Amino acid sequence: MSRGRAAVVVVVVIVVIASSGVAEGRYSGDFEVTWGPDNVKSFNNDHVLKIVLDNVTASGFGSKKSYLFGSFQMNMKLVRGNSAGTVTAYYFASDKDDIRDELDFEFLGNVSGQPYILQTNVFWNGTGGREQRNYLWFDPAAAYHNYSVIWNPYQIIMAVDGIPIRVVKNNEDIGIPYLRLQPMKIYASIWDGSIWATQGGAIKINWAKSPFVASFGKYSFDACKNGKASCTRKRWWNNPPYQTFNVDQQSQLQYANQYKVYDYCEDKERYPDTPIECARNNI
Repeated sequence: MSRGRAAVVVVVVIVVIASSGVAEGRYSGDFEVTWGPDNVKSFNNDHVLKIVLDNVTASGFGSKKSYLFGSFQMNMKLVRGNSAGTVTAYYFASDKDDIRDELDFEFLGNVSGQPYILQTNVFWNGTGGREQRNYLWFDPAAAYHNYSVIWNPYQIIMAVDGIPIRVVKNNEDIGIPYLRLQPMKIYASIWDGSIWATQGGAIKINWAKSPFVASFGKYSFDACKNGKASCTRKRWWNNPPYQTFNVDQQSQLQYANQYKVYDYCEDKERYPDTPIECARNNI
């Protein structure tokens, strides 16, 4: 696949958000360590958080509060060099594991000179298996890039630098559950995924290259806190322009799909009958 960037129309939406309900700033105010406290490092007056994987422990952090619908932005810079076997995750998850809802960005490392794969996945009522995989059109370890989610009662849009890479529609009218009942926290982690992450597990972590470091920079989220979905009435991300997937967004998604290397909707070995949500979500 060509790594050159094709022309793409990018619509820039400038939104003025009141300070109420919008978090943007220092990690210690909104997040807490969930894994490997010695490997979570704060920098730049607590505006940058680095998580480290070494041969002792993985690491991660999560939001102090839960959210039900909102706009979420996170700037990330991934592990440089030989990252084979590592998984860096930025994801949303509810707290009831057996029936959890979850929304994943998982970055699968690779050997030096080979591209990362971004795997997205969606769980509802404890069931996942809805993976899509994309190469990225840039080196995500060379600089910070923005990974965002707009989640409202109508649809979920997952985007990279403002370009949609996946849309999940509310398909309850055809019997498909939607992520609208369980508040979710925001998490990030880095861990050893050697058994599956790189070329199906063929290439393992080279611990001689550790420590592996992923950096999290500027973030913001404008969201309904602690399951109070009634607040959607007042939010820009619930207004009509965000309730449907428009023509410009479809063009951007088609651009991103040039880099898609796997889609569960097309995997006939796993799903002989195409999951019914695919026709609506794969716009």
